[in-house]
Amino acid sequence: MRLAKKFVLAAFFVAAVGCFSVAKAQSAGDDVKAAADKTGDATKTAAKDTGHATKKAATKTADATKTGATKTKDATKTAADKTADATKTGAKDTAHATDKAADKTADATKTGAKKTGSAVKKTAKKATGDDAKPADSTTKPN
Repeated sequence: MRLAKKFVLAAFFVAAVGCFSVAKAQSAGDDVKAAADKTGDATKTAAKDTGHATKKAATKTADATKTGATKTKDATKTAADKTADATKTGAKDTAHATDKAADKTADATKTGAKKTGSAVKKTAKKATGDDAKPADSTTKPN
C-alpha cells in the first residue's frame, strides 16, 4: 500500500502542477490578448492620424495645383493676346507696305509704258516719215 500512497501523492502533484500551468497559460493568454488589443487600438489611432494628415496634404496639393494651373492659363492667355496683337499689327503694316509698293510699281509701269509708247511712236514716225494721226482715234497723243 505504500506504493499506492506514493502513486496518489505523485498524481496529486502532477495535477497541482498541471492546474498551475493551465492557470499560468491562461494568464499569459490574457496578457497576449490585452497587448493585442492595445496594439490594435494604437494601430487604429495611427491609421486615423495618417489618413487625416494625408487628406490635408492632398487638399493642399490640389489647391496649389489649381492655383498654378490658373496662373499658367492666365499667362498663356496674355501671351496669346500679345502675340495676336503683334501679328495683327505686323499684318496691317505688311498690307500697307504691299499696297504702297503695288502703287509705286503700277505708277512705274504706267510711266514706263508711256515712255515706251512715245519712243515707239517717234521711231515709227521717223521710219515712215508720216506725221499723220494714227488710224485709231481712241488713242490719246502724249
